Amino acid sequence: MADKMVVEVQSPTEVYLYSKLNEKRNREHLISVTAMVPEFDFSRFYGQEAFCIALQSKFIPNEDRELLLKFAGTVESGTVAQYGDDGVTQKATIKTGLTSKGEAIIPNPVTLKPFRTFLEVDQPESTFIFRMNEGNGVNCALFEADGGAWKIEAMRNVKAYLEKELKGNEQFTVIA
Repeated sequence: MADKMVVEVQSPTEVYLYSKLNEKRNREHLISVTAMVPEFDFSRFYGQEAFCIALQSKFIPNEDRELLLKFAGTVESGTVAQYGDDGVTQKATIKTGLTSKGEAIIPNPVTLKPFRTFLEVDQPESTFIFRMNEGNGVNCALFEADGGAWKIEAMRNVKAYLEKELKGNEQFTVIA
């Protein structure tokens, strides 16, 4: 193993290992690692059931995730468009009991922690706009609303994790 190497956090899902500079001042790319993260297509509408399943399996539990699950799981078909949409808020009828119903404003924005980087590190929390529409039943979507700031936080988290794990191995320099 070389006496000096560089570990580069290239993106939230890619890490590269490079050798030290050679006599021509070039580095050899030794290895790359890609995170395996569950797929969730932000900006795409999902059917009500698929959306609830994705929230439970691809997001870390938090208060807003639970709120969305409750809301998306109890909204009644045929009521999203009925109550209107002003571009910022939407209203729909939700089931509040076995037979009772009530009007509710769709929560926005919401703060969630989707799995988007290496599972070993803390997943960054970010804001999303939650929207609903009706086509063939109720459809739900999340739209990213943090301008991509989560990527910088994720890369910092990966870098901090690697620095901790490589502590004592002075031949490695970790950059992000």
